[in-house]
Amino acid sequence: MNAFSTAATGGRKKRGEGHTRREEILQAAKELFLEQGYEATTIRRIADRVGVSAPALYLYFPDKEQMMLALCDQTFGYLIESIREIESTVSDPRERIRRFGEAYLKFGLAHPDEYKLVFLGSNIPESVRKLGHRMPTDDPTRPGIGGAIVFQRLVSIIAEAEASGLALNYPADTCAELCWMAMHGVASALILKPEFPWSNRDLLGTGMLDIVMKGIIRGG
Repeated sequence: MNAFSTAATGGRKKRGEGHTRREEILQAAKELFLEQGYEATTIRRIADRVGVSAPALYLYFPDKEQMMLALCDQTFGYLIESIREIESTVSDPRERIRRFGEAYLKFGLAHPDEYKLVFLGSNIPESVRKLGHRMPTDDPTRPGIGGAIVFQRLVSIIAEAEASGLALNYPADTCAELCWMAMHGVASALILKPEFPWSNRDLLGTGMLDIVMKGIIRGG
């Protein structure tokens, strides 16, 4: 679990393919949100960074909130892929929970900029902040749904562990929140303080997972 510039554009770019242009817009928005903050970033600045006019940008996103929501979903998509692999390859309920924690930390350290954008700033639009991880997941195409999908997957993994015979110390959703809070703490510290003389980055992740497992599983 080791911790894993922007090129200036001159003039207007030729119109690219739809998917490519959309990705260019999201990349520019991500860079500017990180550099200047979500509130300070304007559509015009994003358009200038991409090398298109503001009206051309609106063909892909109606406003910067939709860009931020798309970035959130893109970020959580990396983690969802790892969760799917865990669900398809790991059968032991206790090990699934642990592997989820490992995957979360690995995800954060492998994508520090995205992690900062989604978790470590005031970038999240109000529409997501109000519901957070409890946003209904019945519509997987809803913008900004990625975080809630990840959380519900963790709740399901923990609930399935309980159904298999493991005794939980708290309700499944509380256990999921505790797991997230713990691993988020480790990820945040390692990302924000990369030069700090940590004793052993791998052991910090392993040790926190040991604490989590003992805390949420009776006799864990």
